[in-house]
Formats: sequence, C-alpha cells, structure tokens
Amino acid sequence: MAHDPIPADPSAQSAALMRAARLIPVLTITDLATAVPLAHALVAGGVRMLEVTLRTDCGADAAIAIKDEVPDAIVGFGTVLTRADLERAKKAGMRFAFSPGATTALLDAAAELGIPFVPGVQTASELMAAAERGFHTVKFFPAEPAGGIPALKALAGPFPHMRFCPTGGIAEDRIEAWLALPNVVAVGGSWLAPDAEVARGDWDAITARARRVMAKFGG
Repeated sequence: MAHDPIPADPSAQSAALMRAARLIPVLTITDLATAVPLAHALVAGGVRMLEVTLRTDCGADAAIAIKDEVPDAIVGFGTVLTRADLERAKKAGMRFAFSPGATTALLDAAAELGIPFVPGVQTASELMAAAERGFHTVKFFPAEPAGGIPALKALAGPFPHMRFCPTGGIAEDRIEAWLALPNVVAVGGSWLAPDAEVARGDWDAITARARRVMAKFGG
C-alpha cells in the first residue's frame, strides 16, 4: 500500500498524519528483534502511525527496521531532545519526529531542517514559542498530569488555531473524551502495545486490541 499523500509544509504534514491516524502508539522497544513483528501486528489492526521512542539503546535502529521492513507503517522518532536527534531522524528517513518538550534550540533546528516535527508543550508560553516558529500542531505532554481535559479546554480559548496530540497517562477509557475536543487531532499512548504482550510475542492480542480500538475511534 502506498503512503498517503501529505502536504508540502512540514507543520501541515504532521497535522495531516495525526488527523488520519487518530491513535498513535508510543513504543519503547527494548529488544530489537520485537520491532518488526510488533509493527506488523499493529498495522494488521489498522494502526499505521508508530512513534518509536529514543529512550532505549535500540530505539533508533528499531524505527529504521520498521521503516525498511513494514512498508505500510508510518514511522517516526519519539523522545527527540536535541538537534542531533532531529538530524538522525531526517537522515534515517523518518516521516515525523515527536518531542516531550520544546527548547528554543530544538524549535529552531526543526524549522531549519524541515522535518515534520511535533514539539511538546504544557503552557501558554510554550505554545506561543512553537507557533512563532510555524508549529501549529503540538504534543500536550504529560496530558493527564498536566491538567487533563480542563487544561486543554482552557488553552483553546486564546489559541483557537493550535491543534494537539495529548499523550501521557491517558487510559483507554478516556480516549473518547479527549478525541471529542475540537482542538485534538489524535491521542497517543503506550497501552496499545503492553510490555508484557510484547515480551511474550503475543502479536495476535496486540492486533485484536488495535482492530477493536480503531473500529471505535478511527477516522
């Protein structure tokens, strides 16, 4: 299956990808051998946009293996913290990059490099800094600890043009409420691929869960 067409502008690209995805698994892969079968299991269930975090030694290699071996996956780096991480993402051909935060240096590097980048924010000041550099779709992280739905509703007033992907502490039974917000384009979380199921290679369980939640929440 060919990748979906996306806009030329990097900020618009990330928004389009997330709007189509609706649910984005946050994958922290500790065993490189599990990367490809995990991606196949998620894609088989209809979950195509995969955030692979750089929190482990094999994270980048796992994302690259998925990109190379699972053509229907739309894969990118998560936990991007530095310009070097962004450069690595671009060199590896990642479709997007997520960060839990947004330093001035990171925002400037993302704008310069032109990779579809989603900075992490919690506050109005961080939103303003992202918007000044052309990033109008951001990650609200950690979503539940940072104030949850009431916080995002409050931010919608002064920032009606901003769009969000809340991630962090969101349980499955809260997804519907988050997605109902008009400024939310997608929801991210680690619960789509539980560590225990990945460790024992229970790919059927992961596919079944993905298929069930996409049937309910997918676009």
